[in-house]
Amino acid sequence: MLLERLSWDDLRVFVAVARTLSFRKAAIILRTSSSTIVRRMERLEDAFGFRLFNRLPEGVALTVEGRSVYAGAQQMERASHTLRAQLDQDLTTRGMVRCAVTEGLGTLWVLPHIAQFSRTHPTTLVDLQCSMELADVLRMEADVAVQLEKPDRLDVKAVRLGRLHIYPFASRGYIETYGLPRNRDEIRHHRLVHQQGAQVQEGIVQRALGMPNIDALVALRTNASLAHCRAVELGMGIGGVGTYIVALGTDLVPVDVGIRHQVDIWMAYHPDVRSVARVATFIDWLKTLFDPKQYPWFGDQFIHPREIGRIPVPTTTETLLPVRLREAGAR
Repeated sequence: MLLERLSWDDLRVFVAVARTLSFRKAAIILRTSSSTIVRRMERLEDAFGFRLFNRLPEGVALTVEGRSVYAGAQQMERASHTLRAQLDQDLTTRGMVRCAVTEGLGTLWVLPHIAQFSRTHPTTLVDLQCSMELADVLRMEADVAVQLEKPDRLDVKAVRLGRLHIYPFASRGYIETYGLPRNRDEIRHHRLVHQQGAQVQEGIVQRALGMPNIDALVALRTNASLAHCRAVELGMGIGGVGTYIVALGTDLVPVDVGIRHQVDIWMAYHPDVRSVARVATFIDWLKTLFDPKQYPWFGDQFIHPREIGRIPVPTTTETLLPVRLREAGAR
């Protein structure tokens, strides 16, 4: 009788809360409200007849009974993944792929190409989650994630897609007002736009300039890639931007002071999702977006932004990416 009263959807919510130990964090992952999470957990506790969580000031903690339910719910979750793989083999039926990707790459690079992917695969709904926060693919927060940090868990499938080259840029308006620095010493007397947050290595600018603190130079600090690049375009300061924006078309000017940075681009996914046909198709397609033979700005070798401007852009990219940096930024 108890099993008849249980909802797998409520158990799925329970698993999210048990993993994050927070109603708020679970709500963010499941894209709902904290009040909805609380209500559903209370309903689940009523069905079981005991408390699953102890409410704490800093979050929640599983009770002894809650830990037992969590173990069983995880087994049900794994079974649901297996069932999904068995049922979602027919690509002519409607299905979804969830892709998490960093803001700039997701908005400027992956999204425009998805327009073509959707025309080729009209029955696949792509749920694109653009954020600098890492998605946990083992916990199935996404089917596949494109990130700037190498996955450190052995049970995650990790594929190195390419390399993101970051170079200082300034707007023409900024240069007209403040001039263009010619070396590192001169850039110390300029204004900077600084990004600080998830997947952004700390202290990069400080080390590049040989300064323990850059607060006196920072005109704007933000945790968002798009806000960072928008500020650079608005002339608020000099900032590091992925060089691939030159291939998209931009008015920004590279600042040649001997400073550049690079970071590898990784793809991570749960080993089980490869058995889902549409997810496997999407993963293979995603790899092609960073093929250095077609898109050399993602290769290991640094190509100066001015040289990128001379490289013919593939027709599909020309067609799909009529993007100016005034609309968005890139990381």
